Amino acid sequence: MNISRTNGWLKVVLVLFALNVSLIAIDAQPKARRAQAAKKQQSTQGQMTRRAQLMFPTAIDMPEDVVWRRDIYRELDLSKDANAALYYPVEPIGKQLNLFTYVFKLALNGYIPVYEYRLDGNEAFDDSAKVDMKTVLENYHIYYVEKDGKVRVDNSDIPSAEVKMYYIKESAYYDQANSSFRRKVLAICPVMMREDDFGGAASKYPLFWIKYSDVEPFLSRQSVMTSNLNNAATMSMEDYFTMTKYEGKIYKTNNMLGRTLAQYCPTDSAMAKEQRRIEDELKKFEENLFGDKAKKDSLDSIARLDPKAAREAAKVAKKNRRQTGGTEKKVSAKKSSRPASSSSSSARVSVRRQRR
Repeated sequence: MNISRTNGWLKVVLVLFALNVSLIAIDAQPKARRAQAAKKQQSTQGQMTRRAQLMFPTAIDMPEDVVWRRDIYRELDLSKDANAALYYPVEPIGKQLNLFTYVFKLALNGYIPVYEYRLDGNEAFDDSAKVDMKTVLENYHIYYVEKDGKVRVDNSDIPSAEVKMYYIKESAYYDQANSSFRRKVLAICPVMMREDDFGGAASKYPLFWIKYSDVEPFLSRQSVMTSNLNNAATMSMEDYFTMTKYEGKIYKTNNMLGRTLAQYCPTDSAMAKEQRRIEDELKKFEENLFGDKAKKDSLDSIARLDPKAAREAAKVAKKNRRQTGGTEKKVSAKKSSRPASSSSSSARVSVRRQRR
């Protein structure tokens, strides 16, 4: 009897112990999950999540194994109608921002890194070339407030009105994976136009380089107005760059000497001529990507014929040329005989009249 009671109490103790352990595990599980979520959020702060990368597949980098590629640098003047969409609005209107204000806020909050603009114009996108936004603010005298380790800049202090130009690096390449010719922006550099203290001409101040692949997923969330006549005509900034709606003059190409156009074009006319030459080269390469269309059509029509049919076609063509030549000779002979008969008949008429 005592043994049965002891076994009963032992079972109760074991059940209570198991229940207590399960309660402790249940209570500890949310804490572990919260700690894991906090750690994951801290590690991914300032980076695109996997979900965002899947939602915006255009952020995939250009393939490195392309068989043809040409990198060119363009200068985008925001006073031109084609580029004015990147300048409006100068100050934020609700959620609508221009390109520089949007990029500036992303960089200031740590979502995208910025890289140093070197004096030689060459860009580098490694860790040694990264620039702290606080350094940018101090170098270009942009007012900011630092509180609790965070740097804040008011919208009125963002110099978006002075950023009237962009340098962009784009790559024109042939993608052999799908047999297509594409153009993709690789990097963007906002250029601030600021006058000196003596009221002279505005000088160019390139601020920093941004990798387009870093900012591209964010550009799909911001729209720009693309028409002065129809204010409802809008598109996303990502579509604007993907569809190459911008217009810019070429100021540099990747070459073995590393020279810009200004270094080997002594005059403005020579530079304009060189810019047109490069544009024509790109256009002709895209148009003749699969060969000359006229030559290709003639060669394809010949290739579709087998040798026997080609010989028969050649014989028929030769026979037609002979028949056409004989007919022309007969017609010309008849035409030459008609004036002679008419002249003789007129002479006989005149003789008869004389006899009468």
